Amino acid sequence: MTGAKFELQTAGIRRYPGLRAFPDLIEALAHPVRLDVLGFLMSQGPATASECARAVDDTPSNCSYHLRVLAKHGLVEPAPSDDGRERPWQATVTGLTMDIDANDPDEAAGATALIGASIQLDYQLAREHLRRRDQIEGEWRDIDAHLNYGLRVTPAELRSIVEQMDAIVRPYIAATRDDAPDDAALATLSLLAFPRPTFERPERPERPERAERPER
Repeated sequence: MTGAKFELQTAGIRRYPGLRAFPDLIEALAHPVRLDVLGFLMSQGPATASECARAVDDTPSNCSYHLRVLAKHGLVEPAPSDDGRERPWQATVTGLTMDIDANDPDEAAGATALIGASIQLDYQLAREHLRRRDQIEGEWRDIDAHLNYGLRVTPAELRSIVEQMDAIVRPYIAATRDDAPDDAALATLSLLAFPRPTFERPERPERPERAERPER
């Protein structure tokens, strides 16, 4: 199988070998709010719809709907609770990994929907961070970063770069880290890697050599 990979939280506890066998999964995940709610539950543990709404900046009624959609596909479930007023939900996974065959039109379309929703969520989170940046205090205000690199690489080199960065980040994933210092807090880090064919200059045809004029 060749093609792309979609990962959420990247703990990879539940692995999907392809999207063709899981068409309904696209419905559940190809939505930025649902991705955010699932990420919140994986990072923070059980939470009610109201708590999810506060975390993702949505309404409790909308979050209740999104939680039911996620539950329909087995990604979340009701959590045990002694309080009968509002039930909490918990994620059933700590991460998702999907290998996508880019040569399969159906899988490619599903990947476009999933990655598009993830990028939309990244954009929303970045805008919200910039809007509230002045309210952040201490070291956290100076540590945010936006890095963009124009690379000249082979496909194998780009794949290697992504794998090396993943290996560095993976031990810090909130859903699976059990050695976080007391002053640790939640943060987000996204990685995009793709070719830029429109940046390449078109090859200019070689000019034919001029024939030497005979001497008069």
